[in-house]
Amino acid sequence: MTDKTTHANPSKNRTPRHRAREFALQGLYQWLLNNEPSSQVANNIRAAHGFDKADGEYFSALLNGTIATSVALRERIAPLIDRAVAELSPIEHGVLLLGAYELQNHPDIPYRVVINEAVELTKSFGGIDGHKYVNGVLDKLAQQLRPEEVGADARR
Repeated sequence: MTDKTTHANPSKNRTPRHRAREFALQGLYQWLLNNEPSSQVANNIRAAHGFDKADGEYFSALLNGTIATSVALRERIAPLIDRAVAELSPIEHGVLLLGAYELQNHPDIPYRVVINEAVELTKSFGGIDGHKYVNGVLDKLAQQLRPEEVGADARR
């Protein structure tokens, strides 16, 4: 992470909370590749260009919460994917962890928003069709973690 880090799609209008998710994903990517302590990852990310426009409190909650519960989150994701977790690209892996964490721990955020944000992150930072994969996995996970919300949405 350098001071010259910029967003993959700078033309999009991004809210402080969306920016927090972007930086949390960048932190998870660094953590997945380098296996550094979350405090070191957070310090590196906080020094990145544009971090001042992110919701710093939400970034910390996402990054620290996702890393702290990553084993349980992987266990939740594993049955829903078509390959071993270790075979996921680091971006898809990070986005799925982040989305799973938000679905599980932030019921105040509608599941559709969580999935849409994950899809947008994957479109910005991931491979060509990675967003379709992330969408499918998180949709299945939302049905498990928030059945009432998903069911109510389906009846509309």
